[in-house]
Amino acid sequence: MVSFRPTATGMEIRHRHEVLTVQAWGADSVRVRAAQFRLPAQSHGALTEPPPSGRPRVSVDGDGDRAVLVHGELTVTAGFDRRAAYPEPLLTFSRTSTGAELLAESREHFWLPGARVFRGDGGGGGGGAYEIHQQFAAYDGERLYGMGQRTHGRLDLKGLALDLVHRNAEVSIPFVLSSRGYGLLWNLPAVGRAEFAENATRWQADRAREIDYWLTAAPTPAGILERYADATGRPPELPRWASGFWQSKLRYRNQDELLAVAREHRRRGLPLSVVVADYFHWTAMGDYRFDPAEWPDPAAMVEELAEQGVELMVSIWPTVSPLAAAYPDYRDRGLLAGTARGVECHQTIQDKGMAAPMPVAFYDPTNPETRAYVWEQVRRGYRDLGVRVFWLDACEPELNPAQPENLALYAGPGAETAGIYPRDNARLFAEGMAADSAWPTLLLCRSAWAGAQKYGAALWSGDIPATWASLRQQIRAGLAVALSGIPWWTTDIGGFHGGDARDPAYRELVIRWFQFGVFCPLFRLHGDREPRTPTSYAQTGGPNEVWSYGEEAYGIIAGLLHLRERLRPYLHEQAAVAARTGLPPMRPLFVDFPDDPRAWSVDDAFLFGPDVLVAPVAEAGRRARDVYLPAGTRWVCAATGETYEGGGTVTADAPLDRIPVFTREGADVPLGAGTGAGGSAATP
Repeated sequence: MVSFRPTATGMEIRHRHEVLTVQAWGADSVRVRAAQFRLPAQSHGALTEPPPSGRPRVSVDGDGDRAVLVHGELTVTAGFDRRAAYPEPLLTFSRTSTGAELLAESREHFWLPGARVFRGDGGGGGGGAYEIHQQFAAYDGERLYGMGQRTHGRLDLKGLALDLVHRNAEVSIPFVLSSRGYGLLWNLPAVGRAEFAENATRWQADRAREIDYWLTAAPTPAGILERYADATGRPPELPRWASGFWQSKLRYRNQDELLAVAREHRRRGLPLSVVVADYFHWTAMGDYRFDPAEWPDPAAMVEELAEQGVELMVSIWPTVSPLAAAYPDYRDRGLLAGTARGVECHQTIQDKGMAAPMPVAFYDPTNPETRAYVWEQVRRGYRDLGVRVFWLDACEPELNPAQPENLALYAGPGAETAGIYPRDNARLFAEGMAADSAWPTLLLCRSAWAGAQKYGAALWSGDIPATWASLRQQIRAGLAVALSGIPWWTTDIGGFHGGDARDPAYRELVIRWFQFGVFCPLFRLHGDREPRTPTSYAQTGGPNEVWSYGEEAYGIIAGLLHLRERLRPYLHEQAAVAARTGLPPMRPLFVDFPDDPRAWSVDDAFLFGPDVLVAPVAEAGRRARDVYLPAGTRWVCAATGETYEGGGTVTADAPLDRIPVFTREGADVPLGAGTGAGGSAATP
């Protein structure tokens, strides 16, 4: 027996011990939840308050075996086939205006298990945790995008299996955008897995108390991203300081080293917006203040930089050393991330005062008291000096061993809630900055989860290798992040691990990476260059300033820094759009050209706002490349001024000093001569 009951916001379905609800959650969108016995009273997901939705229309067939919910462009049909070997209610999502099926639940087996699986005893009586599966049908020709940031080097996720867990360079944001015209958020921060196979799509949570997902049927990719922002939160506008060039290396060891770099930028007339004081500038992890032995007058340093129009970015890790002065407070007030087994330590690091690596703890940002306590340390140690730019490193958190199920957080067991750790870490700083009347801001984070964008989280791609293969991966990684609701993204230009500034082959890679990076939402140089130094608090890394790579490279890179300055007004126009609609400035071609089938397959070029098409060069020695120009408009080569009809491929010149860049005909974007590429006649 199954029962269908209309509610004020949707419908409720009950069958045996399962309760299933479909609730309008924003225009053309619904939230689906299912649990044994009853829905949990609390959710740690990204869906807090529903956007304005209106009341959907719900009808139930007379025989009681079918109910239909119509909400704008989304129709949800709940069917119950009594002829099945083991019947259960199954959902089908379709487009209201055309009747086309978007997505449908499918059973794991014709008998058991079904489409929604709760495995385990759940503690008995409901309300406990299960291993959970949710299975949908697979569709031939479907393309799937998003899911945060990965290192697999793919943009289209069809055929892949992805772990739902945060790691260095891998950011799990469980939102997928489909070429069939829907977007789906798996609203569970549990450790799990998503499988986009040829025979089925399956979401799995290793431990959760319900199934919880959100689905939208907005008519375009841009509309899907806007609905997602409506549901999970819009990003703040990009601060003016954030759009320029950011200078960083592995570690400037003291105040004199850092100021010397900023002064050299000014002497050379090079633009500079941000310079970074990276890790180990502190007295101990968890004591958020400058070490006076290395940074004797940080207030004067911040003041000097401000006079040059430069912001000081400070690196903050969530690690807490047992040698920190504040450690007893963290421990005794219950502000540390706990463990299911063992002592409250999750990593080993050689911090200051340690003769060798020692176990360290992580604070727990899911605890409101922790957020208030940490911010007070940050306020005294940095904000009172004028620092307003923060780099939230290692915020997955970076566990060793990598066992998030051993975390015990204020929000719940790590297996159920580990996904929200980086989101709530960004929340800590967003709340603190707002309390200090310093909001909006932007936070450079190594990890994030759904909804982190509303706290100003920006991502960079983690500790990646300094290789051509890595550069190729970054193009797709950045586009995947853009399709996951985070509009602000960057890489370590040149890669993080390795690279010798004296090596001509590496210099070519750095030039090509800069040419890509100047069109990224954030423009940032960082890395641990050769000769690399031992891993400890004394490390500094090899030279990594723009003048470190020889005269030829310097001339090209300096030109790119000035190009970025010209692009900043255009970027801030896109930032305003992102804050209003969630549309990221860096995006795949199909977002703007969804009716061009070829645009959906391009994964090595991208749009920078609506008017600039960028085609990076990501192979050594390459001096030309093919560029597909989307149909529906005409494109102008930025280097030659030649105009091409869209819908064809151009073979574009790419000498070392430029990559192919095209603008929409009629667009007024101040690229300047020499920033694009020449090309041959377009070919279909």
